[in-house]
Amino acid sequence: MTQNRTHTCGELRLSDAGKSVRIVGWMENVRAVSANFAFVVIRDFYGTTQVVIETEDMMNVIKPLNKETTVAVDGVVRERDSKNPKLPTGEIEIVPTRIEVLGKCRHNELPFEINRSREAAEDTRLKYRYLDLRNPAVKKNIILRCEVVAELRRRMTELGFLEMTTPILTASSPEGARDYLVPARKHPGRFYALPQAPQQFKQLLMTAGFDRYFQIAPCFRDEDARGDRTPGEFYQLDMEMAFATQDDVLGVLEAVIEPVFKKFGRYDRVTPAPFRRIRYNDVMETYGTDKPDLRIDLEITDATDLLGGIGFGPFEGSTVKAIVVTDFNATRKQIDKLCADVEIQAGQKPYWFRVDENGEIVGGIAKFIQPVRDQVVSALGLTPNCFVGLSAGKKSAAQKTAGVLRVKLGNLCPAHMDKEQYQICWIVDFPMYEIGEESGELEFCHNPFSMPNGGLEILEQAERGEVDPLSITAFQYDLVINGYESASGAVRNHDPEIMVKAFELVRLGEAEVKAKFPAMYNAFTYGAPPHAGAAPGVDRMIMLLTGEESIREVITFPMNQKAQDVMMDAPTVVSQKQLDEVHIAIVKETEGE
Repeated sequence: MTQNRTHTCGELRLSDAGKSVRIVGWMENVRAVSANFAFVVIRDFYGTTQVVIETEDMMNVIKPLNKETTVAVDGVVRERDSKNPKLPTGEIEIVPTRIEVLGKCRHNELPFEINRSREAAEDTRLKYRYLDLRNPAVKKNIILRCEVVAELRRRMTELGFLEMTTPILTASSPEGARDYLVPARKHPGRFYALPQAPQQFKQLLMTAGFDRYFQIAPCFRDEDARGDRTPGEFYQLDMEMAFATQDDVLGVLEAVIEPVFKKFGRYDRVTPAPFRRIRYNDVMETYGTDKPDLRIDLEITDATDLLGGIGFGPFEGSTVKAIVVTDFNATRKQIDKLCADVEIQAGQKPYWFRVDENGEIVGGIAKFIQPVRDQVVSALGLTPNCFVGLSAGKKSAAQKTAGVLRVKLGNLCPAHMDKEQYQICWIVDFPMYEIGEESGELEFCHNPFSMPNGGLEILEQAERGEVDPLSITAFQYDLVINGYESASGAVRNHDPEIMVKAFELVRLGEAEVKAKFPAMYNAFTYGAPPHAGAAPGVDRMIMLLTGEESIREVITFPMNQKAQDVMMDAPTVVSQKQLDEVHIAIVKETEGE
């Protein structure tokens, strides 16, 4: 049986009329006009072609076949009487001389119409993902992904980076998320871990004398799903540079990211490089988040001195933040929904008032504003038809609530949100340390392997109590695109003495550092070069390029939100023999535990 084709289903044109051809593909649709006359649409990876059935013999071949059966069609190309200008092949059709069944679809009913698969329930789509991917609209995202990855590889190689692979089976290390553990059959009671990122390996490559490394790296983290994050595994453009500064890394990524977004992006406008750099403290004050969506022109104003003493309970003794929205015309119902949505997302209630068309303060907490009306109008620059959104609480909570409120207001008010573009910026100078929400003690804020601003001296000052550890910043940086963290990186701490001192501040001594990071600690004692790197997320980048709201739309075989592969039925139960081989016993929970 030969399956060779002379043309794809997206290739034939009017200039091919009269040619004898062979196409192969899936029967997308069959429309019978009479007993011996029907139109059949054949689809392959490249497009669709119409086949016209005009004889009893050909009709007898087609009649018993279900849609999505794969066939080979031999026939002659001719000009269509009724042309379809919307299709590349819309001027021609094929009159078959032979139809051969290559793969029979044995199901009368499909789980969903292929071309409308995106309307089906997500778990149904994921269970039958091989059918979902037949939908050209779904397939288009995966094709774009392939093209973007190829472009990333090309650009990194041209910049002198070597593509190198790092181990998948490695040691567990505290990098911020839960590890996926793999039992070691030959080492009872011991486990490998799937890497959360190639962090340590790429730093070891720099220590080994390689100058520029990259890979499209799989990363594994046992964490919950979000719209912009897939559970289980994801891919990132992992890169590292020896003898490099923060400016070097940012310059390389700008040389890669900007042209990729210009070439493949859904929107024509892309922030030109060099991208704006915003210090962490400034971005929190101005936008209430370290992932600002700069397509929104609204900014946050500190109103603590202005409104903290107006007699409104939630403002007393609190930090107060304000967002002024001009030309505001939302209804009270929309405002109430906005406030409810902000409270759900931020965990704190926002407040508001507005200036009506006559310049009067109305709505929300207006009665508390009235006594200081003139000062408020002057300080906030209020004009008729202004809306003022407010948040209050501890500084971090007030910032977070205002940040959520800002995004909601931007989405509600089209005049303040220019969606059709890519706004890109760097967030720099992240705090080295923070107080852990659960522990209440000093913890690393971002990456524990980052170089602190001030090096060993600033850490020793903090140890002596001369400097507040929370004031120490690090050479850490995030790339933010349209409100999504799209890359994270840092200048690395390559000096063992500085590394140990950084960990001592979070109550981990030298012995523990050696135990947790033996390879990296030991390697650094042999003379490590200063080095820096970053890792843009490939999945999230593709999501932004396509304009999709769910990251699962750009992953070939994604898990669902519960970290299940419903197509392969994973995770799954394994046999007792398999468990015994890796020395694992399943302990069932008893009631009440």
